[in-house]
Amino acid sequence: MLDMIMGRWREGSYSRNHKSCVYRGRIMKCLVAILVCVALAEGLTRVPLHRHKSMRQALREKGIVLPRQDPGLKYRPRELASANMYINNYADTTYYGAISIGTPPQSFQVLFDTGSSNLWVDSVYCNTQACNTHKKFNPQQSSTYTARQQSFYLPYGAGSLYGVFGYDNVNVGGIQITNQEIGLSTNEPGENFVVAPFDGILGLAYPSISAGGQTPVMDSMIADNLLNADIFAFYLSRNEQQGSVLSFGEVDSNLYEGQIYWTPVASETYWEIGVQGFQINGQETGWCSQGCQSVVDTGTSTLTAPQQYLGDIMQAIGGQENQYGEYMVDCSQINNMPTFSFVINGVTFPLPPSAYIIQQNQNGYQYCSVGITPTYLPSSNGQPMWIFGDVFLREYYSVFDRANNQLGFATAV
Repeated sequence: MLDMIMGRWREGSYSRNHKSCVYRGRIMKCLVAILVCVALAEGLTRVPLHRHKSMRQALREKGIVLPRQDPGLKYRPRELASANMYINNYADTTYYGAISIGTPPQSFQVLFDTGSSNLWVDSVYCNTQACNTHKKFNPQQSSTYTARQQSFYLPYGAGSLYGVFGYDNVNVGGIQITNQEIGLSTNEPGENFVVAPFDGILGLAYPSISAGGQTPVMDSMIADNLLNADIFAFYLSRNEQQGSVLSFGEVDSNLYEGQIYWTPVASETYWEIGVQGFQINGQETGWCSQGCQSVVDTGTSTLTAPQQYLGDIMQAIGGQENQYGEYMVDCSQINNMPTFSFVINGVTFPLPPSAYIIQQNQNGYQYCSVGITPTYLPSSNGQPMWIFGDVFLREYYSVFDRANNQLGFATAV
């Protein structure tokens, strides 16, 4: 099946040693693979990422409980979202890294989010508590900044973000983008961003969903021919502070083992892919026998399941809902819990209990929560929708290929 849909590669595509570049059956794809192999030899552009407790967890430790929001609202159809980009699940995000904006450069920590397309940072135009607890961009201190007379509005789960657009130079991992369109926050009401470890968000989805028509950073890199190949890749470490990496222009063969398996993007909006099966301990459930969809989203910390399947999933692992809307399990039973597996383009990707059970300690007490939450919205084609957030992505090195509109997964080391 891998060789039938979009001519994807099996053992030849981005193989771990990058030497064979063997394609089964079609010379054209092998040539593409060879070109990528050449690009890999030219060096990696890496952005180190840091893992942090989610905003939801940090707020709870301060006695503030956020309502549980449906992560699927982030992907509601554009006719419902109008000119706005919904960013409902940012209360649960955990990975972020550094960029710089302006001349001389001003440094910021941003969430690299494959579930949205806009770049915005806190700015001196904003004086809410959320802005005042973060680094702010000051346009007057940049000789290359140009204002744009357009505002934007980004609603999210428990509040909203308002801002204005401008242009300036942006540096991402040493890649210099000139005259990049950026969003500067003017108002961040609510508590969500007060405890956020990042100063803004850099969206990596397709330009069709960018609020205000802003050109995404990745598209600027492509247009200016700044990359060896029009791809980026994520390695999300389990380490709390270090080890996670975002690579632009190539893949890092040291961060995965075996081969990368490919599947096409369903539409050039979010990084949405097809799912053909879901298994519990190797037994097919039939839930996706008529097809499911999944959005691959680094801006979501959990694995999000269609709500109609959540009850069966929790029954299989003994999950019990608490007063915060989270599902908890007995920590002593983790080794007895089932392995969940997804079938994507003919390849099975297992998630063991160690992947979807989150073990935490607070005030000397260990508790275990389930890193699986429900969504109530269907996918863009009406099929049941999953969200492959960090729970899935910590298990699998992920490659986002804009040149061929496909996603690749390999076992993370």
